[in-house]
Amino acid sequence: MGGPPQPDFLNAVVIGRTHLPPLDLLGLLKRLEVRAGRSLPGEENGPRPLDLDILLYGSERIRLPDLVVPHPRLAERRFVLAPLADLLPDLVVPGTGRTVASLLAAAPPARVTRQGPPLT
Repeated sequence: MGGPPQPDFLNAVVIGRTHLPPLDLLGLLKRLEVRAGRSLPGEENGPRPLDLDILLYGSERIRLPDLVVPHPRLAERRFVLAPLADLLPDLVVPGTGRTVASLLAAAPPARVTRQGPPLT
């Protein structure tokens, strides 16, 4: 993962629809992080009470100074790919030509433990 050592954390993926343009959505997510107690800017990849990222924005590829979508480290983060694959294993990640399931199969090893009941 990179960054300083940190305790185990809970990670989740949410699929949703929004009328917000990507940068407005990012601004909303950053405000929610601050309301949850996150200090911005904080230590990169360090522990924080809440970390909200835009992994994908439909089929768009976005390259702006403050936002890159798909998330630039998506393919190397098993803790993100595993819950995303639970929801959308056959989704082709824009710009990769690969499905979420295939990215997960190739991701670097990491300990990921599912919490809660199995998905059906």
